[in-house]
Amino acid sequence: MKRLANLMDQVVEMDNLYLAWYKAAKGKQTDRAVIEYGKETGVRLSQLRKELMNGRCDTGNYHFFVIADPKVRTICAAPFEQRVMHHALMNICHHRFEKHLIRNTCATRKGKGTHAALHRATLYTKRFKWFVKADIRKYFDTIDHDILKNQLCKLFKDNVLLEVFFRIINSYEVQKSKGVPIGNLTSQYFANHYLSQADHFATEQLKTAGYVRYMDDILFFGNDRNQLMSQYRAFVSFVTETLQLEFKPVVHNTTASGVPFLGYKIFPYFVRLNLRSKRRFKKKIKAAYHKLHQQVWSEWDFQQHVTPLLAFVMKADTMRLRKHVLRKYEG
Repeated sequence: MKRLANLMDQVVEMDNLYLAWYKAAKGKQTDRAVIEYGKETGVRLSQLRKELMNGRCDTGNYHFFVIADPKVRTICAAPFEQRVMHHALMNICHHRFEKHLIRNTCATRKGKGTHAALHRATLYTKRFKWFVKADIRKYFDTIDHDILKNQLCKLFKDNVLLEVFFRIINSYEVQKSKGVPIGNLTSQYFANHYLSQADHFATEQLKTAGYVRYMDDILFFGNDRNQLMSQYRAFVSFVTETLQLEFKPVVHNTTASGVPFLGYKIFPYFVRLNLRSKRRFKKKIKAAYHKLHQQVWSEWDFQQHVTPLLAFVMKADTMRLRKHVLRKYEG
């Protein structure tokens, strides 16, 4: 694949910078940092333009906080001006990352996401008898900086752009030269691309019959159990040696027994929520109604939080669960 050059010229165009500011501020217009930035948007964007042109942008200085939704994760929130920079970069570089991804890689991609991943996995569950589920241990925390930088050098040959990418990568580490921060827009692209090499290995060299990846959650499907396990072992060996990643214990079974994936359990002709997703749904709905009734949230706030919860559970066969839970608090 031919490397692209001179992309920074497009990144620093003022139209692109204003678009980046708009995207970074969307839904956060009441945040103090967003308001302050908005008071002198033209000046701030002109300064960002100069920094990007010489590759000397500020990075790091993250605000850290912990969430448990459903896993306990440390989220790194970059300062607002850096979030604008990340959007400016990815507005232009998005298509280059996108072009390298296979069809069945579904995370953080427009028109795909969990719905597409669930749809593909459901089709394969109907078609194949066996599945293997691979999950990488502490994925974001173990991405190797040198390997990631080398991958980026194969995509881009714009030295200033690469310098900015490298500064972002170097701004965070969990252990020596490893880890990208959960929360950065750039991290989503880096992490999705990091395993793209493994996607191509699985589909083009191993010729896996069915393959779906959502970030570091990976499913293999096939009708020959021994062949499937052999392919999985070859995949693990490749990823371990090439990308320096470690896998969690493998899960494998017949598709008729249900395929655990992204908070669901997928059967050939229906989809259920897993136990943790059911508990999470009930807990969050209860908390949302409590905040509404206590007037902590307005009706608009309530809808903004409840709508994605309902969208998630409606991808599974949950009509009885939804009616039971909602009737409890609406009655």
